[in-house]
This record gives sequence, C-alpha cells and structure tokens, in this order.
Amino acid sequence: MILRPKSPLRRHVTQSGAAPAAPTVAVPGWLRKAVAAAQTVEDAALATGAAIAMLDAVVRRDEKWAGAWRQRLALTAAAVTARQGGRVGDEAALRDSLLLARPGDFLSVGPAGLLLVAWRRLAGRPTEDLLTKKTLAAVLEEFGFFAGDGAAVSDLADELRQLGASVGTLDMLTGAFASAGRHGFGRYLGSWLADALLAQRLGWLHAVPLLGAQPGSGGSLRGVPPKTTSLTERDQAPGGERVQSLLVAQARAALRAIDLSTELGRRAERLSAVAPKLRAKGADLVVDRLLNDDALVASRGDTSTGMSDRGLRRLFDRLVDLGAVRELSGRSTFRIYGL
Repeated sequence: MILRPKSPLRRHVTQSGAAPAAPTVAVPGWLRKAVAAAQTVEDAALATGAAIAMLDAVVRRDEKWAGAWRQRLALTAAAVTARQGGRVGDEAALRDSLLLARPGDFLSVGPAGLLLVAWRRLAGRPTEDLLTKKTLAAVLEEFGFFAGDGAAVSDLADELRQLGASVGTLDMLTGAFASAGRHGFGRYLGSWLADALLAQRLGWLHAVPLLGAQPGSGGSLRGVPPKTTSLTERDQAPGGERVQSLLVAQARAALRAIDLSTELGRRAERLSAVAPKLRAKGADLVVDRLLNDDALVASRGDTSTGMSDRGLRRLFDRLVDLGAVRELSGRSTFRIYGL
C-alpha cells in the first residue's frame, strides 16, 4: 500500500477568511474496477493504496461538514457491528436510541446503542487520544467486553503502540485484528482499532470509521504470518486469501466514504447557501451543529442553542422547505433532522 506521508492538516482559507469551495472528489471508474477485480494480495494492496490516497485527500481538505460525514459513517459502522453481533437495530433505531435517550444517561441506550457510542468516540475524539488505556477501557465496555483488572487493556495498548511505530501499513492492519483476537475481543473491536491506527499513521486529526461498515472485515487472521518480505509472499503464505479480503474491504470502505463525502458536500453547500436567510436567534448554532453531527432532534429540552422546542421545530421546518436538511425519522413527533 502506497500512502502519503504525514503532513499537518490545515483548512485553507481565502484572504477574506472564508473557506473556498473545494472541488468534489470523484472516484474514477478504473479504481472501482480494480477493487472489484482484485485477485491477489498484490492487486488488492495496489487498489487499496489508491483508494486510501483519495480518501486522504478528502480528509486533508478539512471541510466544515467533516464532522457530520464522520458521524454518519460511525452510524453505519455501528449498525453493521450490531447486526453481526446478533443485536437488533438498524441505523434509524440506533439514531433514535442515542438522540431520544435521557440527557446524560448513556446506559439507557442499550447494548446496540453503546456500539454507536463507541464508533462515535472513534469519529469524534482527537486521534492521539484513541489508543490510550483510558479510551480503550471505555471502548471495551461499550463493545460489551469486561476489561478485568486492567492488565488486558495495558497489554493491548502496548501492542498497539508497537504496531503503530514499527511495522508497515499492511502488517499494522492485520496486527490490529490479531491483537483483538488474541485478547478475546473479536474482529469487531479489531475494525475499530485498525481505523484508529490508520488515522494515526496518516496523521489525521480525527479517525474515519471505515472497516466497521464492511461485513466480515478482518475475519479470523489466526495463522497469518505477522511479517513477510513481499506482497507475492503474502499470496503464498497461509491466510493470504484472508489478507486479500481485508484489503478489499478497506478499499471498498474508503470508496464508500468518498462517495458519502460527495453527497454530504452537496447538501452542506445548500445549507450554507440558505443560512444567511435564517433570522431566528440561535440559527447559526443549529447550522454549525448540523455540519458537525449526524443528526439533531428538535425537542428533548435541548438548551444549547438558546431556542425553545417550538422555535427549533419551526426552524427545521423552514430548513426542510428550503431543501437544506432532511427529516430522517418519518415520524410526526420527535422528529430528527440532518444533512
């Protein structure tokens, strides 16, 4: 996998201080075909490297709607993870469990909702905080694991630190799943860890939820050699097909994230265009939150905007009429809105 070296992320601005409109990143047809046609580890690695490089370009633009983009990806990852773990709850149900929960009571969201909390943590926390012992302990609980006396968390944190510092990107990704499995935490946590390690490797300020949305990503990597000297050797080594599947899943996840960035980018442009027409007090705060989160609910006593529930509902109705946001729940009460 050929990846871009680390460089600081900055939002480029014009002299007037406004962020310029960035061109949409379109996935070329040849790359989609390359991902679909990958038959060897080498084919998959080359396609994945190209897909991650394109995704890296999206991340480094640091768009004002990037928070909503990452959290929408987190929602999808949580829904897939919940389904694979035998829990009930699609994206709409998980969104409801979080937004309609009692304020400050995260335990009321249920086991599937806690998976969403874990993936939102990946998307929202600074990258350098993701693999600390404190964060790992919290994530293990959200995934439904018992961390015990903390020795397992400490060992896992040490292993991940070594993976991030000493091996190539492919070995780092397979190592994340192997470490999760070795400690009895399964491939679902492995997806979370691999996404965090990739973000740290590329110098992103925030991780992008990727592998969690790919059913079966990682699988069992038992018996896969921790290191090899070439991609050809990977094909011939035990578990080569599983490594290939992981790379293809990574590439597909990157392309899906890019496609979603294009879709949300268009919607965010529309929201930004109509924002000056909004005269309600607190409207600018609502617009900012819409650009930084998956969705908002226009009730439940949210006082952060300084608006009443009735005022929020009227504002969201106005935004829907202007084509700037969508109502996501399909209900007549406790409505939820987002890009």
